[in-house]
Amino acid sequence: MEVTIIGVAGGTGSGKSTLVRCLQSAFAESDVVTLCHDYYYKGYTNLTYEERCKLNYDHPQAFDTDMMVEHLKALKSGVPIKHPVYSFVEHNRTDEWVDVKPSRVVIVDGILIFENKDLRDMMDIKVFVDTDADVRLARRILRDVQERGRTMESVINQYIDTVKPMHEEFVEPSKKYADVIIPEGGFNSVAVGMLIENIKSLIAK
Repeated sequence: MEVTIIGVAGGTGSGKSTLVRCLQSAFAESDVVTLCHDYYYKGYTNLTYEERCKLNYDHPQAFDTDMMVEHLKALKSGVPIKHPVYSFVEHNRTDEWVDVKPSRVVIVDGILIFENKDLRDMMDIKVFVDTDADVRLARRILRDVQERGRTMESVINQYIDTVKPMHEEFVEPSKKYADVIIPEGGFNSVAVGMLIENIKSLIAK
């Protein structure tokens, strides 16, 4: 089975998840799986919750990207994997693992997936979602407060301390590696439609 790997990168709150859902719905459920870079945050069981809250989660070293690369190699070879599960509430890995079977399309989603060359080189199509910083910040505040139980103050402080500087140092420069740049991500229906047709034609070959 030929496996097509699609990378979807972009800043926090850019619309990556919406784009990924659009891509998922374009293929039969059995033909597509998604691996989020967020699954591969490193665990810090040796640290207290207060200490974990102070870590920089927007730096490439926060992720076990080597594990993700090995998992993608396995899926591409037709071998099932188990990916870790991360809790954003506890800022730590859980004890759970999720079974993933090989599929014709693997979507890789994350803010820093183009920063790592080994990971980047495995992708057949690289898509960068480009969205205004003010819009991204507003979306991040809503998401983290509503879904992750954070306070608005903690979200804004984290954005100023690590998210924004890491975006400028790592995420934005990685845009140069993209094959396709989509403003507003999944909210750009015209661009999404063209991307889906491109992927289908690539698979058909």
